[in-house]
Amino acid sequence: MDSNGDGIGDLDGIRERLSHVAGLGVDAVWISPFYPSPMADFGYDVADYTDVDPVFGDLVAFDRMLETAHGLDLRVIIDWVPNHTSSAHPWFIESASSRDSAKRDWYTWRDPAPDGGPPNNWGSVFGGSAWEWDEGSGQYYLHSFLAEQPDLNWRNSHVAAAMHDTLRFWLDRGVDGFRIDVAHHVMKDPALRDNPVNDQPLHDLAKPHGDYDRLIPVHSKGHPDVHGVFAQLRTLVDSYEGDRVLIGEIHEYDWPTWAAYYGTHNDELHMPFNFSMLYARWDASVFSGLVGDLEASLPAGAWPNYVLGNHDEPRLVQRFGAIAARVAAMMLLTLRGTPTVYYGDELGMMQAHIRDEDQQDPWGRRLPGAGRDGCRTPMQWSADANAGFSTVEPWLPVVDPDGCHNVEAQTGDPGSMLELYRRLLVIRRAEQSLRAGSFTPIEAPDGIFAYCREAPDAAAISVALNFTSEPATVNLGRGTVLLRTGTGGSEAVDGGLTLAGAEGVMVRH
Repeated sequence: MDSNGDGIGDLDGIRERLSHVAGLGVDAVWISPFYPSPMADFGYDVADYTDVDPVFGDLVAFDRMLETAHGLDLRVIIDWVPNHTSSAHPWFIESASSRDSAKRDWYTWRDPAPDGGPPNNWGSVFGGSAWEWDEGSGQYYLHSFLAEQPDLNWRNSHVAAAMHDTLRFWLDRGVDGFRIDVAHHVMKDPALRDNPVNDQPLHDLAKPHGDYDRLIPVHSKGHPDVHGVFAQLRTLVDSYEGDRVLIGEIHEYDWPTWAAYYGTHNDELHMPFNFSMLYARWDASVFSGLVGDLEASLPAGAWPNYVLGNHDEPRLVQRFGAIAARVAAMMLLTLRGTPTVYYGDELGMMQAHIRDEDQQDPWGRRLPGAGRDGCRTPMQWSADANAGFSTVEPWLPVVDPDGCHNVEAQTGDPGSMLELYRRLLVIRRAEQSLRAGSFTPIEAPDGIFAYCREAPDAAAISVALNFTSEPATVNLGRGTVLLRTGTGGSEAVDGGLTLAGAEGVMVRH
């Protein structure tokens, strides 16, 4: 929420609305970057890791927000961007000042190739070359994303030490953990070898990246040395009292490669985000297969997680449909592991259509159709002007044409998406089998994804999800229906249980 009437959400606005988050029944919030930044990429180009951009408030506002969150038993996870800084960061300004700068090696600088072009063929995720020519020093510098986001050189021990200090700054203030942006990018091939040409079709779970997909980025990210970086970070956060968490943004679709980020002995990331479901085809066999593959790939003792939406992807209802979104909610909140809910998905918020020429997202301006503005529109609190988000026109448009996709309209409505999320989270908290139980698939007809969650000395919970539009019957045994995503209520069952099309059901045994 915008607390000061400039059309942009801020830390005081978050603080004022934390009661809604706590009322959902979740345990933590993850907050996107709020650091000082020129905003070339909406704060992911950091100019100072240990302060707050005035557009969002100041350190006092952050501390107030953190205190309020902790008073509501909410943990606070903040975004940390280790792969790159802003080109306006003092470190880079000094690095670019001279080839003899003490911080020259804090970033990756290289002479031109023999033909005068970039040192290798690496591409930027946002399009074009990953190398930017610097006329002043006669060298190129590396940027995996925008030219305004030069990559840090984590092979320099001074960089690692300085970045560790930025973590300590926030840990000392009391934050509970970090979501690590593009975590798998921080270590590259030290020889800077060319990436091979990609002659294979795009992985069916991956998001298209246009020209970037021409090459396989085996040398420009994910070098095995990255695991040493995360082992050091884990040691650092584990040195603090209480529970502190490291969550990594890892876009890997090879399960063993993804699972390696937990560490050999669960000594790296607590969780590498699992993005496998974001672009999966809405089909019961596909999703049951993804869950089975994940469970089989986990190192002993590792804790799984599931993501169905975030600030880089089209809204959940855009990808799966408004009706399927209810089934998706039950799946997300009943699978084994930690679920992440993107703000507004608990309302079924819709994707905004923003024309290419109106995009504020730099990716959308460079690659038509790739813009992420449509999923970043203001949180909708009421049907009032600007959805109760701001007293002025907000930085992106509100998308609530029927006045029903907001907190005020859905609160107390038993058929609303918001109340479904609340009931699911109440049940999740109440049932030990859902919080910490095992996962076992249940044989079911085509189109149905069914599974059982069990914990010692606790009632077992079975879940059946109908991915089709047609009614179907599944045998879940004897028990009592706890919740349907459709219109049904509590009922005793013994054997066959009929689900309506696009309905999910939970049964307690």
